[in-house]
Amino acid sequence: MHAVEVNFDGLVGPTHNYAGLSYGNVASLSHASSHSNPKEAVLQGLEKMRAMHELGLEQGIFAPHARPDMNVLKRLGFTGSDSQIIEKAFKADPILLRACYSASAMWTANAGTISPSADTLDGKVHFTAANLNNKFHRSLEPVTTTALLKAMFNDERYFSHHTHLPAQGFFGDEGAANHNRLCDSHADTGLEIFVYGASSFNSALPKPVKFPARQSLEASQAVARLHQLKPENQLFIQQNPDVIDQGVFHNDVIAVANGNVLLCHEQAFLHQADTLKQIKQAYLG
Repeated sequence: MHAVEVNFDGLVGPTHNYAGLSYGNVASLSHASSHSNPKEAVLQGLEKMRAMHELGLEQGIFAPHARPDMNVLKRLGFTGSDSQIIEKAFKADPILLRACYSASAMWTANAGTISPSADTLDGKVHFTAANLNNKFHRSLEPVTTTALLKAMFNDERYFSHHTHLPAQGFFGDEGAANHNRLCDSHADTGLEIFVYGASSFNSALPKPVKFPARQSLEASQAVARLHQLKPENQLFIQQNPDVIDQGVFHNDVIAVANGNVLLCHEQAFLHQADTLKQIKQAYLG
């Protein structure tokens, strides 16, 4: 089997802003009152994409989502022309309006979870857009993200797209930011590692105290089922709750994998020494 690794980046939209909307993301909160520069941001993004392409990677681009999200503002009771709706929303609730202007879809690690055909029972590449339920401004993204994925990967013979998980905290799903894959080569069957912050149903498992765990065990398990992963090709491990409380809101802030390499901070996982042994055993078989 021949496989190509593609690096995707999100194109920054003209409403790119720092609004401090993500409780638990210390960097976001600390920049809440900073001025953003959308033009500079998009130029930096394009420069980074070109650098990746010149290094030999296949480079893909996610188009920005339409912002502000006029549909959700209408659903929330604002009426009139687009300009009137924006004016009314600004007067009534400027924080709500900032959320509807958010360009956070540029962070493609949160777009969804993708499983390559080498790992799935039906031999198709599977896609599930993240519901991003933990934050209102991000929960606006899944429908558009699914449409973008379907447009880019549109051959049903090879690709299978799933509706995002129920928009409820019990199934909080943040996509590839909490998903890793180890493999000898990208064309080979790999080990898909799902990293969760807490369990919604099992109160005996530890969980963070200060900040929310955005990825639930139950969401990760549901995605694995949807993607028809072979049982021996999936592993569920818990992120260290203490580092979530320090502002490490996603696993990719503290651990990342590619090919047969796993890079992680010494406090990335709960019971890290045992977890690393578990990963090694599952990967080597």
